[in-house]
Amino acid sequence: MYRDKTKVIHIGDRVLGGGNPILIQSMTNTKTDDVAATVAQIQRLAKAGCDIVRCTVPDLAAAKAIAQIKKEISIPLVADIHFDYKMAIAAMEYGADKIRINPGNIGDKEKVAEVVRVAKEREIPIRVGVNSGSLERDLIEKYHGVTAKGIVESALDKVRSIEDLDYDNIVISIKSSDVMMCVKAHELLADKTQYPLHVGITEAGTVTSGNIKSAVGLGIILNQGIGDTIRVSLTGDPVEEIKSAKLILRTLGLRKGGIEVVSCPTCGRTNIDLIGLANQVETMVQGYDLNIKVAVMGCAVNGPGEAKEADIGIAGGIGEGLLIKKGEIIKKVPENELLAILKYELDHWK
Repeated sequence: MYRDKTKVIHIGDRVLGGGNPILIQSMTNTKTDDVAATVAQIQRLAKAGCDIVRCTVPDLAAAKAIAQIKKEISIPLVADIHFDYKMAIAAMEYGADKIRINPGNIGDKEKVAEVVRVAKEREIPIRVGVNSGSLERDLIEKYHGVTAKGIVESALDKVRSIEDLDYDNIVISIKSSDVMMCVKAHELLADKTQYPLHVGITEAGTVTSGNIKSAVGLGIILNQGIGDTIRVSLTGDPVEEIKSAKLILRTLGLRKGGIEVVSCPTCGRTNIDLIGLANQVETMVQGYDLNIKVAVMGCAVNGPGEAKEADIGIAGGIGEGLLIKKGEIIKKVPENELLAILKYELDHWK
């Protein structure tokens, strides 16, 4: 697989590339210089399973805030820089574990060289990011529009500008909101570089549409052995990005651990609030470090049979429900006790 052969990059205490586990990323949506709010959000992200977090650094106040933020979080912090090379330097000086830049919009060669000089001194990785929306005019003209080939050529050109400065501590990201264009671009790029790839569908949309686009795009890319770290970009609470990323990786068999919840789609036989119960179960199980499958079924007709493949499950009846464990019916309890009895079993899981 491509990811087994990528260059190993160290970001804080995390290891990226070289066949290491795929890392999950997100980005804060707080004002970075609001240290309390930013720290609180990062701590929530870390608790949800975020491996690396990115913060925007548009000004010096945000850069300075990195020093304080770093004291209060447990995961590596990436500084997101646009246009001002001085902010990239300041972010590194104040403790960023990695910076994200597009050398094409950060200034002339001398400014890029100054950023690389500081990164080299501090051994800080540079993520070279190119989005379809920022593709250079000459490449648009060359390929008659925004294309996967143009995105890849742009990214490799930016990478060479850093390599020419004798630095190869690099991660590459190429993103597009066009899912299939993004897929094609990653397929092309994986054949042309050994740098680890940060994969995501940019501007994917709301939690609903963004999840679908991300699941399709990331699913195709990751299943080909491409991608070393991912971000699911959603218009919403960043914690939702972590939940989605974990589920995508687990579905592809690329990450183990955590409880998988399966539930039936409901039908006319359903006599309990299955939708509410399934959502409650999904929220509840996030706090457990168990590698098991939990089934939430709507009726006692097919519920026990459908739950046999799960490690534990509950199936509804008329005002009551069944607790099923390893395919066997354990007990019948009132509907309002189903969640509690499931929690008890998980608390005492062996």
